Amino acid sequence: MAQMLTYKILSEHLVEGKLAAGQLIAIRIDQTLTQDATGTTAFLLYESMGGSRVKTDLSVSYIDHNMSQFGPENHNDHLYLQTVAAKSGVYHSRAGNGICHQVHLERFGRPGVTLLGSDSHTPTGGGVGAVAIGAGGLDVAVAMAGGPFYLTCPNVLGVRLTGDLSDWVSAKDVILKILSILSTKGNVGWVVEYFGEGVSNLSVPQRATITNMGAELGVTTSIFPSDEQTKKFLTAQKRKEHFRELAADKNADYDRVIEIDLSGIEPLAACPTSPGNVKTVSEIAGMNTRQIVLGSCTNSSYTDLMMASEVLKTRRINDMVEFAIAPGSRQVLNMLADNGALSDMIAAGARVLESGCGPCIGQGFSPADGVLSLRTFNRNFPGRSGTKGDSVYLVSPETAVASALTGKITDPRRLGDLLGIDCPEIEMPNEFIIDDTMIETPPGKEESAKIEVLRGSTIVMPRMPEELPAEFAGQVLLKCADKITTDHIMPAGKFLKLRSNVPEYAKVVFNCFNEKGKPTFAQLALELNQKGIAGVIVAGDSYGQGSSREHAALCPMYLGVRAVIAKTIERIHKANLINFCIVPIEFENPSDYEKIKVDDKLRIPSLLDAVRAADTVSVKEENGRYEFTGRLELSGRDRKILLSAGLLNYIRRKADG
Repeated sequence: MAQMLTYKILSEHLVEGKLAAGQLIAIRIDQTLTQDATGTTAFLLYESMGGSRVKTDLSVSYIDHNMSQFGPENHNDHLYLQTVAAKSGVYHSRAGNGICHQVHLERFGRPGVTLLGSDSHTPTGGGVGAVAIGAGGLDVAVAMAGGPFYLTCPNVLGVRLTGDLSDWVSAKDVILKILSILSTKGNVGWVVEYFGEGVSNLSVPQRATITNMGAELGVTTSIFPSDEQTKKFLTAQKRKEHFRELAADKNADYDRVIEIDLSGIEPLAACPTSPGNVKTVSEIAGMNTRQIVLGSCTNSSYTDLMMASEVLKTRRINDMVEFAIAPGSRQVLNMLADNGALSDMIAAGARVLESGCGPCIGQGFSPADGVLSLRTFNRNFPGRSGTKGDSVYLVSPETAVASALTGKITDPRRLGDLLGIDCPEIEMPNEFIIDDTMIETPPGKEESAKIEVLRGSTIVMPRMPEELPAEFAGQVLLKCADKITTDHIMPAGKFLKLRSNVPEYAKVVFNCFNEKGKPTFAQLALELNQKGIAGVIVAGDSYGQGSSREHAALCPMYLGVRAVIAKTIERIHKANLINFCIVPIEFENPSDYEKIKVDDKLRIPSLLDAVRAADTVSVKEENGRYEFTGRLELSGRDRKILLSAGLLNYIRRKADG
């Protein structure tokens, strides 16, 4: 039977279940990655499981998020991660070496492997033909300990690519085009698999841009075949031995197919405040911009930055624009410095930021009030830039550099007429500079056993959840709308350094909804919890979209939240809720959402019985004003985890027999 590429790789790694869409399966994980914003908690949980040396083929701990180091918290995390990695047999990519997804693609990614990462943009690895999936840190810790990863066997959407990209049109425009078709919601349980003759016209860095931002679709992952382009990339990275040709069978039967003619795509932009709010650049051209950033794990490859350098050479950035570049890896930065491209961009007026996540997660370079900011990033959720009420547009590097020269949103195809600039032809190098001195190889087993793990005072072991009550009584703490992201739930930016200390970080849960002079969400939740009343969050569609941060479940759990009732809940966040024993309930009739008000007291008479065996629960308002039915879309394993008071307790009980 003809197979899709996704199913070929899943079948090689299947350890439990059947490859049938919608069925629960478990797969063996070859590689894991963590980053410092999620990694500290992941390794603390790994240690609490009794983990010694990791059981994966390869695990890497990256430092790329918390780089600013205001106060001791960030460096405490770095030292802990460096030493716990060495003790656990994990590679450690030091601060300054680059963004986890780009470095992993360059130095570790392989066709046909499974990669699980505690970051939602882990699917970047699909650019080299890997099944790369983002997950919560606890799931990654389990994989490091040798456990399988459980997921719903996906439906597969085939995207047939034809043609070739026109001048000034890039891979960023391809994924924005797909977002305009599929939107950011309604794609849970799907994988996007690219095929067709147009695939061969895209380099690995271009493919990685597309798979990276595929996370914004809400799909499990995205994947390209491994072909001559893959071989060329791995050879240039001096890893030719890792190449393996992989593709779907010719007659593979996809669950759905859409066709994209690359030659018909034009420059696009995701307008505020969603990656799915896509318009053509020509539609919004002419609007003044005062800040532009070229970087992030989506668009900071060698070819992206070389294009910008060629356009900027001997020219100057518009006087009213602050323009910054953030190379995605130290490798790229070294190459730009070596060939003079970095000097050309600096001479043009560009600011050079560190090779890390930086502005993409609100760590500096926030825009001024009322300023339109262009960024080559993957997300423009409200306030994510670090400025409340921001106006962030997501664009390609070509649109970014064209606009930096003019001071207005500019269709790069007009640069010939406006400034006499032809589209540069940038070729991927035949050989990259290889310098892995900032990637620390773990010592052998005997030596690692002697290593002392450094634990600063700001690193606190997370508290585990309590068992669910047989009869649930809770109070609605918050009623929120559609598309509530994990940024809404747990803000990043200046608060990101608190992630190693749940009691402190929990104080800013839903900080964006707190009103000056009134008790915060955290204060109200803790007050109720002390009275023995559980907290309930009510939400609309696509609750929990965005990042994989498990703190968006861990911190509410710490505050006493035990149930989320929403129209729909996104995949990673739903798994995190279950892992930390918060019951995810979805409205059977979405209109019931309208009945509920903040402070309503809700009861679920037989919660444990429902979690044990039922597909629905009856939710009653305490005074009898209304009653509605909620769906429990839970696998058998999900139910066992909830009944065990979370994933960590479930694993411990299994180990005890």
